[in-house]
Amino acid sequence: MYQTLTNRLREALAAHIREKYGVNVEIVLERPPKLEMGEAASPVCFELAKRLKKAPRQIAQEIAASLGKVEGVARLEVAGGGYLNAYFDRGAFWDSAQKEGSGERQSPSSNQQKIIVEHTSINPNKAAHIGHVRNAVLGDTMVRILRHAGKRVQIQNYIDNTGVQVADVVIGLLRMEQRTISNVKMLAKEPKFDYYCWDLYAKATSFFAENPERAAKLRAETLKAIEDGRGEAAEVAQVLADAIVTCHLQTMARLDIHYDLLARESEILHLKFWDTAFEMLKQSGAIHLATSGKMKGCWVLPWEEKATINTEASESTKGTEKKKTPAEEDENEQDKIIVRSNGTVTYVGKDIAYQLWKFGLLGKDFCYRRWPNAPNGQTVWATTSRRSEPDAPHFGDPAATVYNVIDARQAYLQDVVAEGLRRLGHEEAAKNSIHFAYEIVALTPRCAAELNYELSPEEAKKPYVEVSGRKGFGVKADDLIDKLEAATSSEVQQRHPEMSEKEQKRTAHAIAVGALRFFLLKFTRNSIIAFDFKDALSFEGETGPYCQYAVVRIRGIRRRGAETLTQTATSKVNSDAAGRFLSAAEGADLWELVLSAGSLDYAVDASIATQEPSFVAKYAFQLAQAFNNFYHRHHILSEADAEKRAFLLQLTEFVEAQLVRAVSLLGIEAPEKM
Repeated sequence: MYQTLTNRLREALAAHIREKYGVNVEIVLERPPKLEMGEAASPVCFELAKRLKKAPRQIAQEIAASLGKVEGVARLEVAGGGYLNAYFDRGAFWDSAQKEGSGERQSPSSNQQKIIVEHTSINPNKAAHIGHVRNAVLGDTMVRILRHAGKRVQIQNYIDNTGVQVADVVIGLLRMEQRTISNVKMLAKEPKFDYYCWDLYAKATSFFAENPERAAKLRAETLKAIEDGRGEAAEVAQVLADAIVTCHLQTMARLDIHYDLLARESEILHLKFWDTAFEMLKQSGAIHLATSGKMKGCWVLPWEEKATINTEASESTKGTEKKKTPAEEDENEQDKIIVRSNGTVTYVGKDIAYQLWKFGLLGKDFCYRRWPNAPNGQTVWATTSRRSEPDAPHFGDPAATVYNVIDARQAYLQDVVAEGLRRLGHEEAAKNSIHFAYEIVALTPRCAAELNYELSPEEAKKPYVEVSGRKGFGVKADDLIDKLEAATSSEVQQRHPEMSEKEQKRTAHAIAVGALRFFLLKFTRNSIIAFDFKDALSFEGETGPYCQYAVVRIRGIRRRGAETLTQTATSKVNSDAAGRFLSAAEGADLWELVLSAGSLDYAVDASIATQEPSFVAKYAFQLAQAFNNFYHRHHILSEADAEKRAFLLQLTEFVEAQLVRAVSLLGIEAPEKM
């Protein structure tokens, strides 16, 4: 409701200023730091003063006197040197917020432009870890927020099943462990196959370090075989990747994260997506064949601007490749290799083809089949080079905007992908290919110790300890969820022995997931997170359990006052009565709670505009905090004034509805008891 009202005020001010002064100006509205200063304030008169050559305060007085009635705004006052402060009609706000709060989320219209959010995108060579979880939680939450706002969103998960990391584990299986194809197929059916590959990947990294020349030769041969789809290496790669993807889907389903489409890199090759994109790039002159220097025989995209390239390969997302510092490069130091001299395609090349397809610029489409063994009986579609299943949906219609949720260390490679689109003449697609970047997740030394990692005295003094999948050092996502559930289960059993075992498990799971998701979402995307079990699970402070407990407290009020609620359910407090309670001398805290509860739309719009889901997390925490303050100040069920008691109960119900909506947008369930 808050956003609806401020939009209405913004439009009214813009139209009035245009009519009165003949000036088009952008209206900025800010939220004042104190309620005494109103609910919205605009500095527009300071901008007008420069154009009209008048004092800002004089202009503000003229506008305040002549604007006229704006629905939902009680009055406009002049403050300071020329601010316009708007005071809302509290009764009308209450009435509108009640109606808006009882409605469902907006549904996208049939002509709504498509938005693609590609997230998770883990290399299918080992178990998911906490860094991957941050990626998936950010992407999933952005999807929920966009859909809540009525956007048509498609969720894609890119499966890099022909890349370097898969090749490394294939080499580990076939060369280091001397396994046969049939043996690998049997092994892939074993529980925790992703854990087995986690350890094998770390061993392979050490194995390659012993003889870099041998490693380069083995990798090149294996990658070529996988890309061509021939021989035992390709067959093992498919078995490995498919099994690991199924493990990843099961892990993410525990966090209520799901996908519309798994876009497999192998189809980009087998369906000639890359061949088509390669011809486009060559014919446009976007890439050229290097004839000398270290890159001789490679197809490269000239890169003139200096770029900071991390030496540490990212393992949080797709397409991880070892990158070099600028000092290590030759005369073509800023040229990006698209096709290696041995004919294999880099991640960047395949991703350019994938981005072209997303925007409907490739002139080709995938075939689609259901993914076997999808978790919880759900339907997950995946690309295939075989014929589509008869009832397969159509995923190939062009997107207007694409969010690529990929960690910040891949910024350079994402820039190259966007540049590839730009040099093909697709400026708009390049602009709307958004790198939804985020920083790493590390561990506090305390958390690392709890997970039995040995730390040096120096590491123990650091604020956080970085993880490394290549070295086998990190927190596997399933281990993390298991540990959180074990901790919450013990607490739930102690607090609620009357619950059935099934209910205890469900409650413990909801709290564990809430703790984890909120912890990863409360930080802005450019913040490095140091994960800690104790901090995440706290029932106090800015945590998921704190928000969940506020809902539980409200539901406790409902249970205790069931009879009163029944009596007042059919006689809602009208806007006049609500206005009296909210405008009374002691009504400031009530109005603050109503205003906070009615501002979910404002938080959602802010999250979309800034691409920061943390705005919704902050909203949920602040609303929970405001309710807890209200709860301690007002005796809701024992209020002597029947009409005020009915108002307090309705306010409580409204807060519950908004808080449940907010945590749901964060992917968090509000349990009945905690």
